[in-house]
Amino acid sequence: MGRGRQKAKHTKVARELKYFSPDTNYNALERELTGHAAGDPRLDEDLAKWPEYEAELAPEEYADHYTPEDEQKRA
Repeated sequence: MGRGRQKAKHTKVARELKYFSPDTNYNALERELTGHAAGDPRLDEDLAKWPEYEAELAPEEYADHYTPEDEQKRA
């Protein structure tokens, strides 16, 4: 395929992606991004096997140690 046809095809695909907005299945997206669904009992079983990692996943504990200044330091 020549460069002109390849570029035209790529432009067509890019335009379709930009302007086509399908109904988003947020549950499927969550499963794909996290590897499990919210409230997935398998995650609880895994955390029971390795309790030292549970603290790393606890957002409340993280929020106690995080300040907005920390974000400014990273920027």
